[in-house]
Amino acid sequence: MATLLSSGLNAFAQSGVPAPVEPLKTHDPVVVKAMEASEGHVKMPGGVAISPDGKWLAYTVGRASATLHLMELANPDPAKDKIVGPNGDTSCSNADPVWSPDGQWLAYTSSCTGSSDKPGQEQVFLWSKATGASKQLTHLSGLFHQVAWAPDGKTLAFLFVENATRSAGATAAMKPWSGVIGEDGIEVQRVAAVDVATGELKQVTPEKLHVFEFDWAQNSSEMTYIAAPPPGENNWWVADLYTQTLGQDPKAIVDTTKVTGALHGLQMAVPRFSPDGKKIAFIGGLMSDQGSTGGDIWVVEAKGGEPVDVKPGIDGTPAYLAWVDNGKVGFVEDRRGKVRIPDYDVKTKTEVPGSALEMSEVSITGGSIKDAISVSKNGVFAFVKSGLTAPPEVWAGPETAIKQVTHLNDGATLAGGKTESIEWTNEGFHVQGWLTYPANYDPAKKYPMIVSVHGGPSASIGPRWNVMANYSLAGYFVFQPNPRGSFGQGEKFTEANRKDFGYGDLRDILAGMDVVEKKVSVDPKREGLTGWSYGGFMTMFGVTQTTRFRAAVAGAGISDWLSYYGENSIDQWMTPFFGATVYDDTAVYAKSSALTFIKKVKTPTLIIVGDRDGECPAPQSFEFWHALRAEGVKTQLVIYPNEGHHFADPAHEKDRDERMLTWFQKEMPAE
Repeated sequence: MATLLSSGLNAFAQSGVPAPVEPLKTHDPVVVKAMEASEGHVKMPGGVAISPDGKWLAYTVGRASATLHLMELANPDPAKDKIVGPNGDTSCSNADPVWSPDGQWLAYTSSCTGSSDKPGQEQVFLWSKATGASKQLTHLSGLFHQVAWAPDGKTLAFLFVENATRSAGATAAMKPWSGVIGEDGIEVQRVAAVDVATGELKQVTPEKLHVFEFDWAQNSSEMTYIAAPPPGENNWWVADLYTQTLGQDPKAIVDTTKVTGALHGLQMAVPRFSPDGKKIAFIGGLMSDQGSTGGDIWVVEAKGGEPVDVKPGIDGTPAYLAWVDNGKVGFVEDRRGKVRIPDYDVKTKTEVPGSALEMSEVSITGGSIKDAISVSKNGVFAFVKSGLTAPPEVWAGPETAIKQVTHLNDGATLAGGKTESIEWTNEGFHVQGWLTYPANYDPAKKYPMIVSVHGGPSASIGPRWNVMANYSLAGYFVFQPNPRGSFGQGEKFTEANRKDFGYGDLRDILAGMDVVEKKVSVDPKREGLTGWSYGGFMTMFGVTQTTRFRAAVAGAGISDWLSYYGENSIDQWMTPFFGATVYDDTAVYAKSSALTFIKKVKTPTLIIVGDRDGECPAPQSFEFWHALRAEGVKTQLVIYPNEGHHFADPAHEKDRDERMLTWFQKEMPAE
């Protein structure tokens, strides 16, 4: 083990500019055709913001170079949208709209800043409803997001990393290792506030705290936020809930290591002040990634005290919340692939009768926080909705009359086969997943199937447009399960794989495969396994536990939890799942490590990773590749330069996807 680890680390300790990935030497015609046919050309709406009076809708189209639209909801004609940009400039990116409390100003971010700022540096602009003109408010150097108006409309605040060299998130490419590790070059994300009248900028929160999310109190002089000492990539899992009066020191009001009951030792997200400022609601639960939010709704007195779970025992997973009034909280809930938006009475801990908006087999979003929606003061909703048979569009209106208001993708057709929800039971658990059919499916024929396991593990796969269309077009079934450990089926289900990684969740997946095989024409001799992050671990571990899979592709996986503990940049996430550090209980880590069972592997496995991945570092992939090669198992390792856990280079993404499909086509071809 030590030799493997040493060789792996040495391989990634080299200095200099990494060489580019050489392209594939041969291109399988089936793969090329499927890749070309599956390339999405749909327009992607996002950044939805409804005005306080519910009359105007702001939304963006596109991602890398977003266009900001304004629509009058009384006459939702996209052809009449106003296009917003500094001096009418839409050549750059204009995004992240947020209305002022009085609805007279729209704040947005723009990279169209001219020569006065460094190229590409985004700034905050204000668009005036009265004049239709924009003015630049900030002159920042660094990265910022989650812009929010103070309720009095005099101040804008946002999360800000001054002079940032990289994104503050753990999924972005890490800095190359150099200097005094853990001390040099630490970048801290704080709440900064800018005076709307003067443009004066102040750092609001202390330098000793890295802030992940925040919210204003109605009095505009207090904030609540989730924060921890830096480095931010690692310490979200041990973050506390704070309140702070501006100009004074913060006060920690919830430390989950000290509370009793179900919240003990877990994570918190989406803090929100009640309208009267007396309470704070937040989502608390077992979460494996900051930003992948899920748990129960908890409420605590703003002055501190024991948090109360106001919705214990439901079998869904809230991901986003907002106060309806001082006694009710509304939230967006994932429930086995369905979306619910109910209101809960915080005193009686019951759902308000008739309050729930329910949508089947769709996904919604609308902002920088997962599953965020926008709601006006008079109850007009706005969000982006997409689903198994519908491409993404903006929907808006009162709760009882929400309708589609954009038509960006009229005429878009599914590239691959149909997708349907599959449900089954295993060992007392009710499990759900998604099955995508091969394009032009003929039940008289047998087809190969690829099982794709999501990351997390605290996450879920929801209903999506054009699900893995390249695999479907190439003639494969695709099965995407949400096994125990996933969101969408209550906290007990999410917590069911603690200290059991790779065992119960794998049995859930295999049981789901049995159900699929009985339902459709799957060739059991041509089944493959793949996944990224936790799905990459499940792939590496899965092929040590069964020979059922003919081929595997492990993306950004984890092969040895023991060495991983000391290699990654986010080790704080592991204790809630394993129950102890690796130094206190090596056995619980070893039992779920693929290298413990490496001699059982027979499955040809492709391994893919970014060289600057801090969540699942490249040495983990190197160790698995090294071991398979030593055991005579067919394998290949591909490392992409300057990539983190999430790839940023579109060329790398395309090359990765082609290599994955090519691997399956070679080992278990579709006929």
